[in-house]
Amino acid sequence: MWLLGALIAAAGTAVYVELGTGLPRNGGEKNYLEFIYRRPRFLVSCSFVAYTLIIGSAAANSIVFGEYVLHALDIVPTRFASRLVAILVLTFCLLVHGTLLKFGVRLQNTLGAFKLLILAAISLLGVLCLLDVPGFIVRAPYEAPHNFQWARLWEGSGTGVNGFVTALYSVIWSFIGYANANYALSEVRDPVRTIKRAAPLAMTAVTVVYMAVNVAYFAVVSKDDILGSRRIVAALFFRNLFGPATERALSVFIALSTLGNLLAGQFTQGRVIQELGREGILPYSSFFASNKPFGAPLAGLLTQYLVSCLFVLGPPPGDAYLFMISTSSYSLALINTLVSLGLLLLYTPAYKSLGWAPPFRAPRAITALFFLSNIFLIAVPLVPPAPGRHVYDNLPYWLHVMVALAVSLVGVAYWYVWSVWLPRQRGYTLEREWVLQDDGVPRCVFRRKEVAGE
Repeated sequence: MWLLGALIAAAGTAVYVELGTGLPRNGGEKNYLEFIYRRPRFLVSCSFVAYTLIIGSAAANSIVFGEYVLHALDIVPTRFASRLVAILVLTFCLLVHGTLLKFGVRLQNTLGAFKLLILAAISLLGVLCLLDVPGFIVRAPYEAPHNFQWARLWEGSGTGVNGFVTALYSVIWSFIGYANANYALSEVRDPVRTIKRAAPLAMTAVTVVYMAVNVAYFAVVSKDDILGSRRIVAALFFRNLFGPATERALSVFIALSTLGNLLAGQFTQGRVIQELGREGILPYSSFFASNKPFGAPLAGLLTQYLVSCLFVLGPPPGDAYLFMISTSSYSLALINTLVSLGLLLLYTPAYKSLGWAPPFRAPRAITALFFLSNIFLIAVPLVPPAPGRHVYDNLPYWLHVMVALAVSLVGVAYWYVWSVWLPRQRGYTLEREWVLQDDGVPRCVFRRKEVAGE
């Protein structure tokens, strides 16, 4: 699963590097979809507005943060307690990135480096345990793992395609940062040169570390403990090697690494919403496009914060994390399908007039592989799970698919009312015009142009 997820993410990285070098500005997929799919006018932009709110939700990782913090404090992670901590950390991210821009960037970069060090340390400790180095052996009374015995390695595995894709969603969720830089390229020094070098290096480093961490977990934690741990397997890893006191102390480090992920995700998603405001697609676009009063996209960050809080408080506890990941991953697969198909279309004669000539070009076969993999991720979740197996404890297996598709319908409905029905009823057309705001931020304003005779 982790190898397959890495291959899909590597293909996606190549696709996004090409698109990012061809259109090096804030906004990510919004820019690429608008550039490629120009008819009907504004349809893609309006649909993307709705998806942005789901994909950018930080609810899943905020819950993980809450569980590790409570574990470190030796507090039972009740629904109220874990969600309270999740809301508090989301509030912290909002305040830091919305009011203290430079400090927030330095903090997330520091925590990102710290996270790699933690993962590297886990990998090294796992190797030492495999080599039976004294002091790095699973302590009594914890169960010694036998995860590398071939006879037991595949014990309990399922073969249903729905379960296969559900697992793959969780793996891909760990890699989706490969497109994050594309959301903020306007704020990157020499963006073309930077993304061409940084993206492959990051993808390689993360893949190696993820694989090594999996080996480490299997070397130290038994299968039963892994299955029962839900999302705190790292805590059990440290417990088995160093005892319960160290387990709780090191849970703080895992929580801090999760905080780095939350900060990075909110930093980029706030700018996507700001870019949609600058384009004039959102209602009250001047509010969303503004950098007032702290020189940061506070309105976009606030919007993302409110959506994330709703996701934290909404789903039932047992299914919340998996439902949020599956919904976001399915939505992302829909967008990635359109993005990769669009990149293939740019090389066809029908799109030659767009003059696509980026500094970096992904191999056509890699783009096609990414496109096909996302088609697979879209289609298979519609297949019922194997008898006796369930995707969720209390929710129907297809719910995340229906939610993601419903979001697209909301976007289509918004587009029709805003750009088709209202102009037709009131006798005007929408025309775009660029203006400069008081805070120096350019944005696109839609002017109503009266139709002759109306």
